[in-house]
Formats: sequence, C-alpha cells, structure tokens
Amino acid sequence: MTAEQRKQKISELLKENDSVRVTELSRLFNVSEVTVRSYLEDMEKKGLLTRVHGGAVSSYKPYYSMNLTQRLEANQTQKVDIAEKIATLIRPNDTVMLNAGTTTLLTFRKFPSEYNLNIVTNSIAIALEASSNPNYNVILVGGAVNTKYQFTYGNDAVKQLSKYHADKLILSVDGIDPTQGFTTYYNKEATVDVAMIEQSAVRIIAADHTKFGHVAFAKISDVSIADYIVTNNGADASLLDALKESGVEIVTATSTYSPCGMSSD
Repeated sequence: MTAEQRKQKISELLKENDSVRVTELSRLFNVSEVTVRSYLEDMEKKGLLTRVHGGAVSSYKPYYSMNLTQRLEANQTQKVDIAEKIATLIRPNDTVMLNAGTTTLLTFRKFPSEYNLNIVTNSIAIALEASSNPNYNVILVGGAVNTKYQFTYGNDAVKQLSKYHADKLILSVDGIDPTQGFTTYYNKEATVDVAMIEQSAVRIIAADHTKFGHVAFAKISDVSIADYIVTNNGADASLLDALKESGVEIVTATSTYSPCGMSSD
C-alpha cells in the first residue's frame, strides 16, 4: 500500500467514525507512529482533517457547526482564487443565479461592479451587498429563512425561481463525488439548488479541493449536470479523472484540467 493509498484509507475511516487514532493507524498500516503523524500533518494542510492529541478528527463536522463569518475564514485563500476565476466568466447584461455559500459570496464580490447584471439568489448576504450597486438588478427569492447561514428556502423559494431563467448559475456545494454526485449539508436548501439548476443555461460549481471525495447529507444532483467545476489545486487526481469522464470540465485557479473549452488566462 502506497502513502497515498494509506491517506485515502484514513479519509474513509474518518467518514465512517469521525476520528482516528495514531496508534491504531500504525498497527493497521504496519508503519511507525512518526510516519502516521506525517500523513495526518499533510492531510491537515490540505484541509482534509483536524489533528488532535493522539489522532485526528474529520474537518467537516466542525465546519458544519460554524456560522457564516467563521466559514468565510476557512480556506479563504483558496476560495478567493476560485472566486476570481469564476468572475472572469461573467459578461455584461448576464442574469446570474447564486445559491447561498461562502464561496458564492466571495465570487459575487469579484463581479465587475460596472457591469449591468441581474442577480437572482437565495443568499441574504449576497442580496444585501448586491443591492448597494445601482448597476445590479437584485432579486432575493422569498421563503422560510435560515438565520444562522442567511438563506431562504422552501416551496415559495422554488416556485419563485421557476419564473426566472439564468445565463449562468454559480452553485456552492459541500460534497463532490463521481458516484454520489453533488451534495449539501442542508436538505432544505437542496430543493432550491435543484430549481436553480433547472432554470440555468450554464452551470458552474464552485468548490475548493476539500469538497472532492466527500459526501454530505442531502443529494443535489448527479455530477453530469455541471458544465464547469472550478476549484483550486489539491483535489485527488483520480477523482478529477472520473469527473472528466462524466463530461465535466475541471478548471483550477491556475490552469485548466480539461483541455477543451475555457482558457486559464
């Protein structure tokens, strides 16, 4: 078993148990505890886990419990890189749908302020910021309100979205898996995400590398619905290959993984 295979096994154990112990991993892999700690250190740098005394815990449960402000600070450098890349796809007079999420909020902040844009969103934070720009026509879809993460959801939101068509959708997700598809922690928002997908011509998934290989609580859709997945360097190459086989173009902040379509300039 190679080092990368051992790290993948550690990820699988974290999904099953939420925590791992150095001593147990040492026995499982028949390697020294020093070697195991080096694996955990590397995985922590990539945002895949959080080290604790004697082992590590999954990064996703702490992330789930964060409020919006705390989430904005998590992996912020990578998210800003992704935001800047996606913003280059926006054109004057576009209608853009955005769901709620820290990556979509950061992406919105990179939109050219001089463009005339229609902004359709269920994110209260995005709507409030966008409304200060007279060049933007802002529509915040109604419905029930999640105050912790500042988004609207429910039948009213879905019904209202059916009235609009977007040139581009920017969708933030919590998990990307070639088999399980795009997933989110929030089953109540998943229906809103589906409605946005159905009403959009070009679907852009915004996700940093820590979301790859992770499966969150509620499924949004199969990965094949995406035109682009925009991410940063660090995602597992085998997962990228599997996504590419589904017809999705993977774009990183520094280069285009798939040779067709978007330029990395």
